[in-house]
Amino acid sequence: MSANAMFWDRVAKRYAAQPVSDPAAYEVTLSRTASYLRADQTILELGCGTGSTAVTLAPNVAQMLATDFSAKMIEFGQERARAAGLSNLKFQVCDLETAPVGPFDVVLAFNLFHLLPELDASLQKVAQRLKPGGLFISKTVCMQDAKSGLKRRLIRAVLPMMRWVGKAPDTVHFMTVRDWQKRIEMAGFEILETGSYPADLPSRFVVARKL
Repeated sequence: MSANAMFWDRVAKRYAAQPVSDPAAYEVTLSRTASYLRADQTILELGCGTGSTAVTLAPNVAQMLATDFSAKMIEFGQERARAAGLSNLKFQVCDLETAPVGPFDVVLAFNLFHLLPELDASLQKVAQRLKPGGLFISKTVCMQDAKSGLKRRLIRAVLPMMRWVGKAPDTVHFMTVRDWQKRIEMAGFEILETGSYPADLPSRFVVARKL
């Protein structure tokens, strides 16, 4: 098991119990995402965490596979799906490298890509799992564009200590919105919609179509 998977296994119970930090931003994200989903689609979610987003969106589509490399996170997701009575939602322990290739109509990745070591290679793997014209819908923290320079410097300063005590993952990218969206386009996507929910950090919502 990788160090990152062990980290997320350790925090899974606490993560599952935490309330959404910004309910208004989360609701906008769900609403905008749902507007692109249809009843005939197959969906892959990467980095699904404890499954709350998957459980909310699955009723809109034909089949949804929610994945995460943390087995503990997946256990919480499975419990949530059973409680909701969702027969079209399945969970699987895997990372992007070993995720099913589909191809899928839509790939979702929320609050994931700023934590992945190889951004460009990971975007290529997303493209490989989409049908021609399929959608990549993501939300990614772009900390380099944080409105508060002090906040950005504080995050950079405390990350090494947080990693040392096991409170932060190994990889955290500090990127700008411009750089992130350019990477998506260079991976062979056309960006259809963007927004920052919330705006102050910002957490960048992007809908992109595979060319």
